[in-house]
Amino acid sequence: MRVPPGVTPKDFSDAIEQWQEALGHEWVFTSDEDVDLYRDSYSPFWHEDIEPVPSSAVAPADVEQVVAAVKIANTYKIPLWTISTGKNLGYGGSAPLLGGSVVLDLKRMDRILEVNDKNHYALVEPGVSYFDLYRYIQDQGLKVWIDVPDPGWGSLIGNALDRGGGYTPLRDHFDAHCGMEVVLADGEIVRTGMGALPGSHTWQQYRYGFGPYVDGMFSQGNFGVVTKMGFWLLPEPEGFKSGTVAVRRHDDLVPLVETLNYLMNSNLVQGTTTIGSPLLASGAVRSATGGGAALVATPGGPSVEELEEIGRDQNLPYWNCQMNFYGPPKVVEAEWECAKEKYSKISGATFVEGPTYQLPYDPKDVDKLPKRQFGIPSLTIFGLMGRSEGHMWFSPIIPMTGEAVFEAQRVFGQAYHDMGVPAINQIFVFPSSFFPRSFVILCGFPIYHDVEKNRRSREVFRGLVKAAAEHGWGEYRTHTAFMDTVSDVYSFNNHALRHFHETIKDAVDPNGILSPGRCGVWPKGLRKAHA
Repeated sequence: MRVPPGVTPKDFSDAIEQWQEALGHEWVFTSDEDVDLYRDSYSPFWHEDIEPVPSSAVAPADVEQVVAAVKIANTYKIPLWTISTGKNLGYGGSAPLLGGSVVLDLKRMDRILEVNDKNHYALVEPGVSYFDLYRYIQDQGLKVWIDVPDPGWGSLIGNALDRGGGYTPLRDHFDAHCGMEVVLADGEIVRTGMGALPGSHTWQQYRYGFGPYVDGMFSQGNFGVVTKMGFWLLPEPEGFKSGTVAVRRHDDLVPLVETLNYLMNSNLVQGTTTIGSPLLASGAVRSATGGGAALVATPGGPSVEELEEIGRDQNLPYWNCQMNFYGPPKVVEAEWECAKEKYSKISGATFVEGPTYQLPYDPKDVDKLPKRQFGIPSLTIFGLMGRSEGHMWFSPIIPMTGEAVFEAQRVFGQAYHDMGVPAINQIFVFPSSFFPRSFVILCGFPIYHDVEKNRRSREVFRGLVKAAAEHGWGEYRTHTAFMDTVSDVYSFNNHALRHFHETIKDAVDPNGILSPGRCGVWPKGLRKAHA
């Protein structure tokens, strides 16, 4: 059995016995076979000694057992790595950042405490998955929708705390939360917002409460263990409609995105939109660029004029954008007409009307629906990932402008070129509006059981982080392997924000036991080693 760093075998053995007494022997995992289940399934450190592997895991059943587990860890200064269900694939999964940590696995805390379809909210524990909440709503016949990320097997709380995104009007998952219960490092239980008022009837309806608003400290943080969280839900719409606008020229992207900004910021278009390019994704262009990614501009590749000529020859628009509309049928039709009127100012713009649905839908038709846009969880994303042993995501935020997309094409294309990455290995997804008023670009790095390939991928990943930061773009989340790398580029005023985070860490978790290193926040005793 591994021993956590800085902990004596005797102290660790004593802690294990106390956890077994508090949680039950069967919920304290120490065997190699059990602990291996908590390794990162997509680790970029496969077959390397530096792969962070936990020493053990504990799985409390309720908040009282979380309190007991945390107090024992605090007594012996044992680092805990908290997970909700451990499904955060592509970003580290269930594995800790600090090897030897004990995984605090909250998957047994799977109660749906309340779903209200009059005020449209839910209150859940960390082990509740998107599938769980969706099935509960369907079984109870409630008139609310949830918002889902691509894989539906993960935790609502875990995804929101990592600031994940989805597809409906409530796509910003942390922004859709309202109120949380948190266990601090000393075992104290805190409720935020209106939850601090005993007997509150508005915990999931008014998020701020009174005084400083602290909920954000617990997202992408390590200041506490979240054991309950409220979420705002979408009232079941009366109708849904989608439509696509397409433009022919390279420079049309600028007015296309400018118009999209107006429509989204006016709440006429709701939910995630993605800027696509039938031209750049076509086989003709991939052949011309060496089979590489459509988004990046490969130095020495075809010019804009040549690409536009291919588009004319193949009758392919350069850019397109699908929009979604939710609401009463008359409203969504009016919104679609408004969108067409605005986009028609772009010369040559064309429109394709997508399907229109009157709701509620018949459950037997669920497989015919656009599941993500309807808040229906699935696992279909895994059928699109290819035949590697996994992946990790590079995910910078750029301004929501056409000019920024062009700049990103140049910057990342040049960075790949400078690092000697062949075009065929450049995998970028087109910019999406998972979050209001900005674009996120996703780049998938395959993971293989090949040490040299993975080392090279890590090198290229760090190079892209640096290139993005030099142009004012930072990642919104990252794999545990790169948390220090990404944290380092958020360096305004000599890393003043990081110093502020460290000051809070030292105050609320002086022994540094909670998720050391998460998002670049290390406890005092480990900072020099990771500086």
